[in-house]
Amino acid sequence: MATVFASSPVTAGHLPRALPRTNAAPLAAAVALLAIGAWYLGETVSGKQATLYLVGAALGATLYHSAFGFTSSWRVFIADGRGAGLRAQMLMLAVACALFFPALASGSLFGTPVQGFVSPVGVSVLAGAFLFGIGMQLGGGCASGTLYTVGGGSTRMIVTLAGFVAGSLIGSAHLPWWSALPHIAPISLVTTLGSLPALGLNLAVFAAIAGLTVWVERSRHGKLVRKETAIVAGWPRWLHGPWPLVVGALLLAGLNFATLALAGRPWGVTSAFALWGAKIAGGVGLDVASWPYWQAAGNKAALAAPIGADVTSVMDIGVIVGALATAALAGKFAPVWKLPLKSFVAAIVGGVLLGYGARLAFGCNIGAYFSGIASGSLHGWLWLVAAFAGNVIGTRLRPLFDLPVERIPRETAC
Repeated sequence: MATVFASSPVTAGHLPRALPRTNAAPLAAAVALLAIGAWYLGETVSGKQATLYLVGAALGATLYHSAFGFTSSWRVFIADGRGAGLRAQMLMLAVACALFFPALASGSLFGTPVQGFVSPVGVSVLAGAFLFGIGMQLGGGCASGTLYTVGGGSTRMIVTLAGFVAGSLIGSAHLPWWSALPHIAPISLVTTLGSLPALGLNLAVFAAIAGLTVWVERSRHGKLVRKETAIVAGWPRWLHGPWPLVVGALLLAGLNFATLALAGRPWGVTSAFALWGAKIAGGVGLDVASWPYWQAAGNKAALAAPIGADVTSVMDIGVIVGALATAALAGKFAPVWKLPLKSFVAAIVGGVLLGYGARLAFGCNIGAYFSGIASGSLHGWLWLVAAFAGNVIGTRLRPLFDLPVERIPRETAC
């Protein structure tokens, strides 16, 4: 397993690092935000909402410490055939499907009614995921990656996040037009095939994709390329990081399942960005409440309610705060405020494409890809194919903005 997923053992010439010097002030701020946020949500919304906030924080910590991203993993595979990141994603999806499918088939989990993210399959998903894929490479992150790198102190990703919110708002305005284009009704493999046959089919595809990455990597390099990184040894590694990709994959699957149990639906990210954009736009006088997207019952209620009542918003904020805490523990919280013009432009353009594409595709790398496939939705597989094609184009465009196309995995995967 360690060879297949290219984890990072201590080897000769790679002695363990000394314990990092913790960034005390950011850590104290993160702990205070976690405590105050959980208390506030427990008092004003519910204990379940407070717990979901902490689950979001755990997701942020996992994403940061395992450097579990989608953008860099796909870019490294496209540019140099290294597939450890993709194989970790297949493991994550396999475990998530094994957990999700029986619960979705029964319709309840620990007494809570549950349902997956199952969306239409059509032109809107195809176009949206393709645009999202380009945006991943220009913006420098996916949806989850944008959140955890913002929490980790990346000032460039704050720009991407701003574009993400703007693009999501524009996408919410245009979605009715896109939704009218050719499409077929939502298809759940769990409902159509049954949970066990659907799980078997999905596991076979995950294994095939992982096997393909192994073949490509060995063809390109003669062997599976191991990422040798000096690490903190012993138990401090689990506090200060980095964590192996396999651990990140397992924890993300488990935390998504916890979200399903608590919220009654899987982990999502980008609907909150559209909501934030709509609230900002409404605050400056734009009548977004009259748009068809915001007239839908669920969206209308979310727009009228406080942000703290929205599960996705609460978890997104939790991801940021959790990543802030782990970056401070790792001694890596050191924002750099100087941003080259070309990189700034790419962040804005990429962010807008990310937000717009996510609305068209009924989700992002989390809501459509991770949670969509874990829900047995056929649209999740279409999202994967279209978004990967967009990443190929985006990777080719990066040099135009003086953005690197690295050929080894980075410690911060987005």
